Amino acid sequence: MAGKVFFSVTMSLDGFMAPEDVPVDYVFSPEGQSDPRIHRWMAKWSELQAWVFPLRFFRENLKLGEGGEEGRDNDIAREAFERTGASVMGRRMFDGGELSWPEDAPFHTPVFVLTHTGRDPWERPGGTTFHFVDDGIESALDRAREAAGDRDVRIAGGAETIQQYLDSGLVDEFSIALAPVLFGAGIRLFDHVDPDRLTLDQTRTETSSRVTHLTYTVGKR
Repeated sequence: MAGKVFFSVTMSLDGFMAPEDVPVDYVFSPEGQSDPRIHRWMAKWSELQAWVFPLRFFRENLKLGEGGEEGRDNDIAREAFERTGASVMGRRMFDGGELSWPEDAPFHTPVFVLTHTGRDPWERPGGTTFHFVDDGIESALDRAREAAGDRDVRIAGGAETIQQYLDSGLVDEFSIALAPVLFGAGIRLFDHVDPDRLTLDQTRTETSSRVTHLTYTVGKR
């Protein structure tokens, strides 16, 4: 039996899942590292994601060292990882990750990257292989479903990729970790999604000391 298609992201209280758009290659360049604008971008991103950095699962999965916080936040992060049999992501997210992920990339499953430029699969230690798909979001999802088997497919991001899958009616469920921060500007999670095409049912709400976890099932009108 095929699994679900889902996404799981952190969002600011005013609806942003990332600070304002910046060129990925510039963020990691020597010039970017000394640019005050990039420092502000990194500070806002770190504030948004602050709930996940101390977690034991996060630290172990990114090889940041042993130990870390247990508890419900840690359980939820681990559950999202364990249910995932394959992931789909946009090329911009991959480009940023290629510059910042450890050699043992933190997916440990097949990942299908939406792109306009073909590229041979890129195999990493630990079970992650990136496959580059240049014939559309449905093709990428079909390949991810096949790879995932009876496990779920995660739409990893970024925002534009999530919006495309939502607006095409291809997402079954999503979870938001709602962080108590305000951005005022940035990349909104639900931009370019037609609200007249979707219905949402809230299926879970859990609150920790850092974020509120919200889960919804998605239907079509």
